[in-house]
Amino acid sequence: MKMSGQFLLWLVAVSVMSGCGEKENVLHLYNWNQYIAPQTIERFEQACSCKVEQSFYADNTELMAKITGGAKGYDVLVPTSNFVSDLSMGGYLQPVDKAQLPNLKNIAAGFMDTAFDPGNVYSVPYAYTVTMLGYNDLEMQKLGVTVDSWAAIFDPAILEKIKGRVTVLDSPDELTAAALKYLGYSVNDRDPAHWEQAREVILKAKPYWAAFKSSGYIELLAAGDIVLAHGYSSDIYLADVGAQEAGKAFRIRHALPREGAVLALDALVIARDAPRPDLAHQFINFMLDGENSAELTNMLGSGNPNAAAMQFIAPEIKAMKAVFPDEETAKTLEMLKPMNKDERTMLNRIWTEIKVQ
Repeated sequence: MKMSGQFLLWLVAVSVMSGCGEKENVLHLYNWNQYIAPQTIERFEQACSCKVEQSFYADNTELMAKITGGAKGYDVLVPTSNFVSDLSMGGYLQPVDKAQLPNLKNIAAGFMDTAFDPGNVYSVPYAYTVTMLGYNDLEMQKLGVTVDSWAAIFDPAILEKIKGRVTVLDSPDELTAAALKYLGYSVNDRDPAHWEQAREVILKAKPYWAAFKSSGYIELLAAGDIVLAHGYSSDIYLADVGAQEAGKAFRIRHALPREGAVLALDALVIARDAPRPDLAHQFINFMLDGENSAELTNMLGSGNPNAAAMQFIAPEIKAMKAVFPDEETAKTLEMLKPMNKDERTMLNRIWTEIKVQ
């Protein structure tokens, strides 16, 4: 059917008024839950005259399952370092264009050019956490339990005192790493015999735990429903904030086990089939601004690889050794390295056995 010029102009006007053009100007962010300050999102939306739509995951394995399973439509993802390698080698990411990221200069040198992404071809450091223990100081003092070792979640003699009031991360990588550290091994130990030892340690402790939880344990700690959690330093910080806001008599304290722990560096990456790579680059450069980056740390108590952010971070958070480890403490921390296919298969088998028994 032939349309008049006047009718075509009317059709375009209706389309604009109905928001068709606006809907296309959207950045789709696949992120950890509550892993960006709301005011930061609002300012970016104003800066780019766009909208940000977030979807959430609780663990890297959930992210991997979604992306490798064919999910599309995401622009920016926020995987942890060892999963960046899996995503890039699998062809699920596109290289970042550093020419569009002038603020990349703000990242401290120690967090750049790492083994998981040499030259930062695919990733930009975002934030880091240390996987440690968070505990209710009042309850643990009453029970006479000292929380300074992974023994607190693995030794049945200790767990007997707090049975049913402990949670551990629902993450094969993190929980196995903690068990390996407890046994005196590296978190990146790949000896099958050592992995079997870690499996046995976990299975002996499992009957004493309330649950495997990668989300929701913040609220349980803050409410006093559990007294000990294997979790991320930022979550433990939020649990303490929650307990104080609720007027609880106890505090939630960080405990970095003396055996050492995992330092998890989260990164911003762009999906291979991102609908809006232009917005993705704008967003990443925006988050590399020191003040914008500091808002995440001030909200969550997360570690920050952005040197330009330090001047904007609250002094009490900067002083937290668990969040910003000193040089000596940092020596006990390790980043998880990527696994090859056989290693991942072995860990999945061990994890299945742990969950079903």
